Amino acid sequence: MDNGQPLSEEEFWSIYRRVPRLTVELVLIDGDGRVLLTKRATPPCRGLWHLPGGTVRFSEPVVDAVARVARTELDVSTGAVDFLGFIEYPSHYRNGLDHPVGLAFRVLQWSGEVTTSDAASAQGWFLQMPQPMHDEQREFLQSCCAFDVDVTTAKGVVGDDDAARHRDHDGLGYRCSRMPPRERMPE
Repeated sequence: MDNGQPLSEEEFWSIYRRVPRLTVELVLIDGDGRVLLTKRATPPCRGLWHLPGGTVRFSEPVVDAVARVARTELDVSTGAVDFLGFIEYPSHYRNGLDHPVGLAFRVLQWSGEVTTSDAASAQGWFLQMPQPMHDEQREFLQSCCAFDVDVTTAKGVVGDDDAARHRDHDGLGYRCSRMPPRERMPE
């Protein structure tokens, strides 16, 4: 039974080095068509720009996980969400990490001003995807949301933007799928 607490690091790795881990990924797009990304401050993948997200806890409904992650990672409350598709992360298991499978949700309505948690060193609203970024998420956003992925351009970046921490993640692959609109998750 879930006690509502995240796993300890030891518990996390003892489980998720053996089985896939279900996550939710949040896609927030502002009125100017920019997508919100945060920069990881914690391992693994420290220094990468990414979609805010988190692990679905045992017995937690997926839509509740979306609301919890939005609240804890971004300090916002969610309204309507739309299921976009899934993202697999072969870069993780190819590098000896875990095997996350992310369910990507577009957050159509939210309230509050976005403020990131300690898990992020920066946040920004982007028209074009920055580097370094998870290849899997970049490709997903390009295919599902028509974002440009070649040039780093941000407006309103807050926090650490240390170019020395950028790493090369070429050749790691991605998998994404966009569900037809009729396949949306119920609100």
